Amino acid sequence: MPIKKGLSTLVDISPNFSDQSLENSVYDIKAVDQDDGYQFIKSQFDVDTAIRTNIVLTESQKNDALETLYAAQPHLQIGRYLTDIIRHTKSIINGSILPEDGTFQEIIGSVQSLQSLIPMLYGGTAKDKSRGVNDHLGTLNNIFLTTEDSTAPVFTRLKEIMQLIDKTARTNGTLATGTAAVRYSNTQLVLFLNSVVADSTDFQETLDNRVNQAAGNMASLNTRISDAIPGEVIEKLVGIKDEITDQVSLENSNLVSIRDYIQSLIDVQNYAGMGSDDEMAELLSKVAQSPEWVDYYKNYKDNFASLNPIYTTNSDSEKQAMINTIYTNSGLPDVQDPLDIIAVANKARRDSRIDTAGFDRLTVDEIITKSCQQLKIPIENRQIYTQSELLLENMNDEDRRQIARELDLNQSADTLS
Repeated sequence: MPIKKGLSTLVDISPNFSDQSLENSVYDIKAVDQDDGYQFIKSQFDVDTAIRTNIVLTESQKNDALETLYAAQPHLQIGRYLTDIIRHTKSIINGSILPEDGTFQEIIGSVQSLQSLIPMLYGGTAKDKSRGVNDHLGTLNNIFLTTEDSTAPVFTRLKEIMQLIDKTARTNGTLATGTAAVRYSNTQLVLFLNSVVADSTDFQETLDNRVNQAAGNMASLNTRISDAIPGEVIEKLVGIKDEITDQVSLENSNLVSIRDYIQSLIDVQNYAGMGSDDEMAELLSKVAQSPEWVDYYKNYKDNFASLNPIYTTNSDSEKQAMINTIYTNSGLPDVQDPLDIIAVANKARRDSRIDTAGFDRLTVDEIITKSCQQLKIPIENRQIYTQSELLLENMNDEDRRQIARELDLNQSADTLS
């Protein structure tokens, strides 16, 4: 239930959800490129935009060009995978990431539902199943700007490396040549794409040449960065690219399938709930082809009868304390004095372990002796009062064991498996 304070002021105000925070952080990295010839990030953004927005190229031609460029040192295609993130988050905000029509409200509502459905059905957290909030919406939740350990966030590391490349290129001629070549070939590709008009013909060869030149210069830049900057910069960039693309891939996979996944969990929940109807449980146990479901329905009634919320414990010490509490609250021991052999004999009559057939014809002493024999309590050379004491002790212990069994049955019935 929402908090009432301030709620009335929100009624006519849209939350206006957006990915602006992510875009700001992406453009912060892009801004490392000061557009003065020593970086290549901006030109990558320009190429990606020019290809995707071109109205002459077919979708096939666009995809071929994009893939050729991306295949050339994908860890250096900073502009490409950063714009991929923005495209991804925009598809979440407008709901287009979902098959057919969808909305952001549906997405966040579905993700929230999973946070309770999964623990209910699996016992662990949604995060354990890679279905936590950040497993669906981490890019929007600034996951690349935060960290759970002492390492720097992904975007922070990426920006620092881009700054290092920019700084080094200003003093290292070899690296400067490499960045300038990439920048030049990207710019030439953009200019060519902008020059293609609707009635252009036979431009495929020129397009291929421009794309291949840009891809080739990226390979050269990769070598120049390794030579100019110590400290495994390329390896770090590969790791950063993998972290980012893996996150986007996880979110995309989770969100595209979220409707079917939630429905599958709801189906399980509904099928399981039908076990509370005895007739329905009997029917379903006959038509279910899964042995696990058959067992679930057949044992539902017994397992439900074992449930008792007061029997819930989390440790052995809690269990012993609970046994003592239940034992006392049940009025046990119900017989206090072993010398009261009549009371002991009557308790023996109520003990489910003892066969009381014919007890009506026995004396009190004989009932105690026979009960001891059935429970394998030694009676040789022992007076009736000693037998009564040993029998009462045994029966009181059985009362405790019965409570412990009920606790175990409750825990078993209430434990996901």
